[in-house]
Amino acid sequence: MANTAVADPDSGLTRAQLAQRYGLRVAGERPPLAEYARRLWAYRHFMTAYSRAKVASSLSNTQLGQLWQVLTPLTNAAVYYLIFGVILSQHRSVSNFIAYLCTGVFIFMFTQTAVQNGTSAITGNLGLIRALQFPRAALPITVTLVQLQQLLMSMIVLAAIVLFTGEPITFRWLLIAPMLLLQTIFNVGLTMVMARLGSKVTDLKQVMPFVMRTWLYASGVLYPVSLFREHLPNWAASVLEWNPPLVFIELARYSLLDSHQANLVSSPLRLWALGLFWAVVMGIGGFVYFWRGEEEYGRG
Repeated sequence: MANTAVADPDSGLTRAQLAQRYGLRVAGERPPLAEYARRLWAYRHFMTAYSRAKVASSLSNTQLGQLWQVLTPLTNAAVYYLIFGVILSQHRSVSNFIAYLCTGVFIFMFTQTAVQNGTSAITGNLGLIRALQFPRAALPITVTLVQLQQLLMSMIVLAAIVLFTGEPITFRWLLIAPMLLLQTIFNVGLTMVMARLGSKVTDLKQVMPFVMRTWLYASGVLYPVSLFREHLPNWAASVLEWNPPLVFIELARYSLLDSHQANLVSSPLRLWALGLFWAVVMGIGGFVYFWRGEEEYGRG
């Protein structure tokens, strides 16, 4: 009896058609944006636990341990005070220059360290990325959460400095919480941008210290912001006054320093509007930009 050939139902189908028939999906493919955000939210406990572990282990090998989280910005502030406050005599132009300077240094370092560490958020975790399947945006968010926890500990010292230098406690101190929320959202978005760029350009990490130092000088951390209007064309001063770190620093000074109220770079309402603008634009824009590269991370 002759054998009867059985037709192969898959013959003639392309790989895409076969994948569709059997419900197969590309490993690590990028999900829709809303689904990606939902998955990321499901990993919120992982991000908080991972960030706490990072904070605990970051300085565990040093004798002073986590005290360096406070000593580092204090040391920077002391050096800047010697150069700009004593040698260049900027303290004569600013009431309570010590509190003014320390507020700027502490707030700027929150963005600075988040950006610099975010540059290697992908390249520094390739083993984790290749071993586990999870939304890669969890990594730059964790970087920002680590820096936020370190800042919150430093804020206790900053509050003590502000009080010690003669500033009174006012109801405006409560505004430091929404200010830090806006800056954190901004930092998350910017860290995501830097994480994706850093995964493509490995030398970016070497360039960032120079970029951040330039940004420091353009953010009114070390000298009166009024110098922008005195020494720059109006259009250049206006551009610098939109500078995100400067906006957040001025909001912090508005919240903590009673002596600085008359010297704000802009009205409080405009500063809050700019802070909200930068948080929304960078937060959403950075998230979308990072999501678009989801399939690239850890490849090759």
